[in-house]
Amino acid sequence: MSDLFSASGLSEGAPQPLADKLRPQLLDEVVGQDHLLGPDGALKRMLEAGRLSSIIFWGPPGVGKTTIARLLAKETDLEFEAISAIFSGVKDLRAAFDRAENRRSMGKGTLLFVDEIHRFNKAQQDGFLPFVEKGVVTLVGATTENPSFEINGALLSRCQVLVLKRLETPSLETLVQRAEKAEGRPLPVEPKARDALLDMADGDGRYMLNLVEQVYTFAGKGKALTVEQMSTALQKRAPAYDKSGEGHYNLISALHKSVRGSDPDAAMYWFARMLEGGEDPRFIARRLVVMASEDIGLADPTAMMVAGEAARAFERLGEPEGLIPLAHCIVHLATAPKSNASYMALKLARKAARETGSLMPPKHILNAPTGMMKDQGYGDGYIYDHDTEEGVSGQDYFPEEMDRQQFYVPTGRGREKPIVERMKYISDIRARHKKG
Repeated sequence: MSDLFSASGLSEGAPQPLADKLRPQLLDEVVGQDHLLGPDGALKRMLEAGRLSSIIFWGPPGVGKTTIARLLAKETDLEFEAISAIFSGVKDLRAAFDRAENRRSMGKGTLLFVDEIHRFNKAQQDGFLPFVEKGVVTLVGATTENPSFEINGALLSRCQVLVLKRLETPSLETLVQRAEKAEGRPLPVEPKARDALLDMADGDGRYMLNLVEQVYTFAGKGKALTVEQMSTALQKRAPAYDKSGEGHYNLISALHKSVRGSDPDAAMYWFARMLEGGEDPRFIARRLVVMASEDIGLADPTAMMVAGEAARAFERLGEPEGLIPLAHCIVHLATAPKSNASYMALKLARKAARETGSLMPPKHILNAPTGMMKDQGYGDGYIYDHDTEEGVSGQDYFPEEMDRQQFYVPTGRGREKPIVERMKYISDIRARHKKG
């Protein structure tokens, strides 16, 4: 089967994109993935040992997943067969496995490259297992999504996950220089425009070469393009962000941890990144309410009110004005004193509730609306706290079969400082009450 992703078989003079024309022919020509292909890289060690295991390549678009897979087949003398989960189904998989078994019977191995492997459902992914286990194919899957979430655990356990990185500026510059060599002339842009072009690529090598090709077409044989002229000719790609995938969770995690870490500038950056990626601001607003309660709590009780009002303000105003209250809230939360004491108290109390089962409350705090319940001791000995001089009776409210627990431990930061003092005062009253 011909390589669906290579330029082989093209007639002379047939159209060929620059990115395809410059596709590396040797592993040493691949840029930006030295952590895998360098002297100590995992792939380099596999090739030197002559043992190529099944692999899942995880990385953003345009960083070389397909190219590396094709070159690995070349290096290991395996037949390269490629399918895409977008266009293929069970019938195509069955045919690919049949061809691989035929090759194996003739002493030839197969590297089966599956692009967008995460798009196959769990049952389809299960279909790979016997062929990977028996060595009928060496599987190389490519995905832009986190394999831990998207790849069947059984299949994942039979593959090595290798992470490919977005291309940094030096690697993108190398690609531009290769394009200039192929075109036989320098890229027709001013130095500042060249820097802007590298920024526009956002770490995607294929997109970088597509931009370069557009620049050559737009500029023609004229003068070097300025930043403004190039920006007019080219459209900057939207930042890589999947509102339902890992990018969604990575960026909200970054925003949350920046708020928790009291860094309003970093928090505002991640907020802006999510907005630029097309995230629903209502999702961010809901998470801000969580942050206010989980990470600030009673250290600043106004944080919860600010978060709730910011969410309501966005619902009333919409975009773009409604984003201002959300930004206001983010700064408030990031600069507020922090306490997770209430959050931890909930976790500890739920753990205790699971461990203690169905223990009854002590009878003295049970209501007794019927005579029979009074006869059984319901409400006996209950002290109405408001009738005491301190306003606190000091009675025990835990089940009689359970020792007293402390779940809420205030930090003493912000508004929790007086709470520490108040709790000590109540603890002393409780101790006196216990002594009688």
